[in-house]
Amino acid sequence: MRKKRVLFVCTSARARSPTAASIFGGMGNIEAKSAGVSKDFQNIVTKEIIQWADFIFVMEEKHKQFLIEIDHSCRSKIRVLQVPDIFYRNQPELKQILVHKMQPYLRELDSE
Repeated sequence: MRKKRVLFVCTSARARSPTAASIFGGMGNIEAKSAGVSKDFQNIVTKEIIQWADFIFVMEEKHKQFLIEIDHSCRSKIRVLQVPDIFYRNQPELKQILVHKMQPYLRELDSE
């Protein structure tokens, strides 16, 4: 059984998406990566990583629009978590919010 490939996306891939990838990438049937939409950082979203992912969780609506411009076919994979860019990496409050926002999706991600 292949693990579910999950991509987390935020602006710079420095706080929100790497925190989410570290939390959920350690769960049973999930392989997680993170990327950002800002060209000012190294780990930028590419068409290849979008196509790699089975599910994509973005932190803000603007990230969804960015991904759709790269690959229109990814629209159905994207879920918007609505997590504001006010946290630092692995901040306890950020972890708590991410776990809460991901609850509706965890059963789907961890199933066969």
